[in-house]
Amino acid sequence: MAPPPKPDPFPADSQREVDAGAVFVLQSKGEWWHAGFHLTTAIVGPTILTLPYVFKGLGWALGFFCLTVMGMVTFYAYYLMSKVLDYCEKDGRRHIRFRELAADVLGSGWMFYFVIFIQTAINTGVGIGAILLAGECLQIMYSSLSPDGPLKLYEFIAMVTVVMIVLSQLPTFHSLRHINLASLFLSLGYTFIVVGACVQAGLSKNAPSRDYSLESSGSARVFSAFTSISIIAAIFGNGILPEIQATLAPPATGKMVKGLMMCYTVILLTFYSASVSGYWAFGNKSNSNIIKSLMPDEGPSLAPTWVLGLGVIFVLLQLFAIGLVYSQVAYEIMEKKSADVKQGMFSRRNLIPRLILRTLYMIFCGFMAAMLPFFGDINGVVGAIGFIPLDFVLPMLLYNMTYKPPKSSLIYWVNLSIMVVFTGAGLMGAFSSMRKLILDANKFKLFSSNVVD
Repeated sequence: MAPPPKPDPFPADSQREVDAGAVFVLQSKGEWWHAGFHLTTAIVGPTILTLPYVFKGLGWALGFFCLTVMGMVTFYAYYLMSKVLDYCEKDGRRHIRFRELAADVLGSGWMFYFVIFIQTAINTGVGIGAILLAGECLQIMYSSLSPDGPLKLYEFIAMVTVVMIVLSQLPTFHSLRHINLASLFLSLGYTFIVVGACVQAGLSKNAPSRDYSLESSGSARVFSAFTSISIIAAIFGNGILPEIQATLAPPATGKMVKGLMMCYTVILLTFYSASVSGYWAFGNKSNSNIIKSLMPDEGPSLAPTWVLGLGVIFVLLQLFAIGLVYSQVAYEIMEKKSADVKQGMFSRRNLIPRLILRTLYMIFCGFMAAMLPFFGDINGVVGAIGFIPLDFVLPMLLYNMTYKPPKSSLIYWVNLSIMVVFTGAGLMGAFSSMRKLILDANKFKLFSSNVVD
């Protein structure tokens, strides 16, 4: 007698019909270009203004090399993950959550909880960081208009949090498609503004003296290099590709690759131009936010104030979109437990819990942003231990486990090499980021009005 079939722990289509997280938040209605908008918002954000600072720790040659390699590896990794998702869909197991995909393919229950822990750390971290940076943008504009004004950073963070609470009530990931299209244009807008401003600054009579030398100490140079690599990994990472692919109307096969092509076209236009222009203009004096280099504390602004102000407004507006995109996994988890599919998305039964839970989540993120204005250093650690496993290791492992390429094949060894190299880089990046966190500890002050770079 054949043994009875084991119950499937991963939701089939019939089970998803009563899964509010799947039916409401991860509603599958999108086209490939919508996925491109979501991906671009998840990857191409104000963190690209950090790239000249990244080059400061690597130099010209190594900076270009690491940026290019990381771009190629992440594109390859996301392509492999989309192939695995397509394979599972054709096999009758369409996965709409990263944690379910990893646990199903790897056959390990602990992997489900590992992925959900890492995803939660990344998404909450990005949500806190987006609110903090948006508050800082408001503070920059306020300080330029009223240098001696009484408002503090935490008050601007509170204003941003209120706006995020309102926007967070958009019920589905798919409903963000128009916001994320605007986000794509905003990223192009502030990148080209900053590039033009850096070129003008570099050619002006007040141009700073340029020095492209690295740190003199060998150990400090190594730590700076790995910190820079960790930052690049965090910039290219997103950790929510399966959830983005879930928004595509079935069949999703092949659509995600088109979305990736759109996203990486924008990456090509923005990442290299921001890196080259900023590092060329300021060398090893590049700030972790290149706009601050263009607006030094001493001396005149190195670009027209109104131009930089426009760039800051563009950054501010895009941060709202980024905060919304990275909140979707949290909302999906909440809604799966709190909502009732039978009652309808906008019924009182579902509307009130959604309003309360999403408001509480945003208040938590806003409070943490106000309390920890040195979150950039913490985010470096989160990037190293979060983005690298999800975006540089797991996609290759999932592909090898799903397609089972022969151990003698090139693709098997390429995937294995990427996993080994980036696991090592992640560990070194985490150590370097922890070291920077400790070195900067004396600058930290809870509820400070100054963000620690």
